[in-house]
Amino acid sequence: MPNTLYTLQVFILEGPLSEEFAKANPSIVRTMEIRGEQTLGDLHCAIFKAFDRWEEHMYEFHFGDGPHDYSRGRYSCCGPLDMMSDLSDDEPAGDAAETTIDSLGLSVGQSFGYWFDFGDDWYHQINVLAIGQAKPKAKYPRVISHVGDSPPQYIYEEDEGEEDE
Repeated sequence: MPNTLYTLQVFILEGPLSEEFAKANPSIVRTMEIRGEQTLGDLHCAIFKAFDRWEEHMYEFHFGDGPHDYSRGRYSCCGPLDMMSDLSDDEPAGDAAETTIDSLGLSVGQSFGYWFDFGDDWYHQINVLAIGQAKPKAKYPRVISHVGDSPPQYIYEEDEGEEDE
């Protein structure tokens, strides 16, 4: 039986962007495909790579009425739960590394949030564009389109790049 394939559009909503970078890149979007049996942890890795990040940090996926709302569940990275409890009074609904995309009951048109780096606070919105069937020999997850440059993971990296020119 063929695997379910989800086409997701990932937007950066907020993060430590310089005004100059934001002006040059008013929309920063990656469209990707991921199989249903892959996990939110796999999705995190794909987003991490798609935005050219290099240093890992904690992350969460939020399900609710908007990207900052986790009233319908939040799925955290594998960090210690005592550290996670400092961030919220609510226990995570699950471990991102063990939660498959299929298990979320996603539908076309739905959106959910992804929060990366609890210090710099990179907030993303993820929109479900399509649900179909994966190609048997294709490698997933994969980026199928991108808009805008990848921002530096840390704003000071942008300043260092200007000094190198």
